[in-house]
Amino acid sequence: MSSEQTPTPEAAEEAGPRPGRLTAAAALAALEGLALVVGGAWMLVGGLTGHPDDRTSAITGGVTLILLALLPLLAARGLIGRRGWSRGPAVITQIMALPVAYNLLQADSVAIPAGIVLGVVAITALVLLVNPTTTQALGIRGPGSAEK
Repeated sequence: MSSEQTPTPEAAEEAGPRPGRLTAAAALAALEGLALVVGGAWMLVGGLTGHPDDRTSAITGGVTLILLALLPLLAARGLIGRRGWSRGPAVITQIMALPVAYNLLQADSVAIPAGIVLGVVAITALVLLVNPTTTQALGIRGPGSAEK
């Protein structure tokens, strides 16, 4: 990675305070990561202590959710630190959340409000992540703007 994409702490201080949009995007990514950890832990504990129909699926699902939580949590940490690499994992997390939100909206249960919340969070985070202020704060340059 170039120094433009991974600014040093001194360069970040020179760039000024962290934009609120970048902080909000990091907070949303962290929130999604924490929700995945909680959901995974709930499935894992239920699989180990309860009487699920399929104990192996419950344990595997719980571990998978906890491992998937690493992506948005690492992205949130990178966004707070103004690391250019962190926008990619954050965007991928939001794109992965959209089909999940859609499936929750198709349910005839209490999952519909969760789908609405997840959809709003994912779209809001995507808008924040592609905002020019966020891109500039992360030191990401657009195509064709490389120094010659």
